[in-house]
Parts: sequence; structure tokens; C-alpha cells
Amino acid sequence: MTSTGLELRPGLHRVQAPLGERFVALYLLVGPKATLLVDTGIRESITETLLPYLAATGLGPITWAINTHCDFDHTGGNGALKAASPETQLLVHELDQRLTEDLQALIDVRYGEFREADGFDDAPETTEYLRSVSDLVPVDRTVVGGEVLDLGDREVTILHVPGHSPGHIAVHDPLNHALIIGDASLGATVPTADNRPAFPPTYRDVDDYVASAELFRSLEPDLILTAHYPIYEGDAATAFLDETVEYTRLVDRVLADELRGRTAGATTLDLIRSRGAELGPWGAAALDYAIFPVTGNLERLEALGEVASELIDGRRHWTWTGTR
Repeated sequence: MTSTGLELRPGLHRVQAPLGERFVALYLLVGPKATLLVDTGIRESITETLLPYLAATGLGPITWAINTHCDFDHTGGNGALKAASPETQLLVHELDQRLTEDLQALIDVRYGEFREADGFDDAPETTEYLRSVSDLVPVDRTVVGGEVLDLGDREVTILHVPGHSPGHIAVHDPLNHALIIGDASLGATVPTADNRPAFPPTYRDVDDYVASAELFRSLEPDLILTAHYPIYEGDAATAFLDETVEYTRLVDRVLADELRGRTAGATTLDLIRSRGAELGPWGAAALDYAIFPVTGNLERLEALGEVASELIDGRRHWTWTGTR
């Protein structure tokens, strides 16, 4: 895929960098007083895409760089950015700080969450890849949401929008009627660069995730800018948020139907593989990543008293206990 840079609206640039079969979009919010970079991608996103774009356009220096959340494809360029621009202040939400600064913790805590109880983990080559493209460094400042950054011609606000991760943030640029949301809303599938289904929407905490989408809707954005999707403008922005919320409801329906039909408990991967065709259009390896959203929905149903979980031979099993 060819990397691209584009000024979408005054002082709002999208810089799109390759990420295997997908892409990662970084955003520059530029004003006469300061410049904010949203996300750093992986190392090469900075060295091979962002820095050449800055040189070609004469933009910069970058005052602040904020990571929308802790995933390696949003933080892996932090070290390269600081090497090129030591004066740039790195920001992240306090709830994601540890995993933004410590790659092994990111691997073990976030990507290895389901290793023991559910028997799911990244393939070794996936872990090796993320190690090879990530330079994590200490951040300069943490945020909690609600902070306002003055760019000179406008103020932008940092929003705390958890669900995909506990410390996920978005940036609201009201002058441009734009929301930069990273992975806070993920529709019904994460796409490849040529818009084929890549893998499931990997949200984690359902109620927070839905509340974040509803917050976006309440702000009535004309432009929703994500990290891995096309640009959503006007009605398409609203439709993307609708699709995001509807997918969580679909997962609830599929799980309830599957568990009600079982006489014995099932592991999370058993549930996913039994109803894979209904969850989404992915191959077997990609489908297993539905363990992130499916676990979130199962935990939510458990909190509502509709399902119960227990460990059997070291694996988490789920059973239906609801009345509906």
C-alpha cells in the first residue's frame, strides 16, 4: 500500500502509513501556536512516513503527541518520534501508561490475557513482529480526559472513551466538527487496506464501549477519523457508530442462543468456533481473535445473571443461567 498524507480540513491532516495488509492513520492537528500528533503507529510509521511528510509540507515542530491507547501499532513509534523530536511531549491516559511504556507488560497483560484460562495467545511470529517494530519509551505526561489543548486558532479536548482499552482516549476538534477516535469504535469488522475483513472488532468492555460510541454520537460530529478505517463523513459517520453498537447486540444474541442450546458448559473458543459464521466473515485464525469481544459480552451477561463461569481443568467454561 502506498502511504499518503492529506489535509482534510484546515489544520487537520491525516497521514496514512503501511501496516502489513492494513494501514495505520496518524493525525496532525496544526495551529499557529502548537501542533498535536495523535498516535505514532510503529517505528516505520514515523521514520518512513510521518517525518518525510513533515519535511515535504514544512509542518512542525510537534508540541504534543498523544497515544489513543496502549496497542503497539499506536505506540510503537514513540521512541522514533522522541529521537527525531526530543522536545515533543508524549501523552497517554494514566490507565494505559504502564502498557504504553513496557512492551513485555503489553505482551503479557493485554495480548496474553487469555493464555491461561482460555487457551488463546498470539502466534510466536506475531509477538516477534510487534517486538521488531516497537520502540516504547517513558511518556512525559498522563491525562485523565477533559484536558483542553490550545493550538492557537482553536482548542481541542481530550476525551476518555474506554472499552477497547481502559485508558483509551479520543480528541475532539469542534471547529472542524471532527472526532479522532483511534480504535474506540470498530464497526463490525476491522478491514484490510483494500477493505476486506481482516479480524473481529476487538473491544473488551462492552458497557464502556457502547457508552463511548454514544458519547461520540451526542457530539454530532461531521467527521469521524479512525486509525484503520476509511474516512467517515456526514451520514457515514453516524452509520459507523450505529454499526459499532449493533455488533455488540449481535454478539449477545449469538451467545445467548448458543448457550441456551447446550446441556454442558463450553469454553470461550468453543462458543466462538461453533457460531463463527454468524459472528463475522473471517477465517479460522482471525476468528479466534473474537475472544476479546466475546469475553466482554460473556462477562457482561454474567454480571446480569444470565450466564455463569467456572474453571474446569484450568479452562474457563460458560453455562446459561438466565430465564429469557
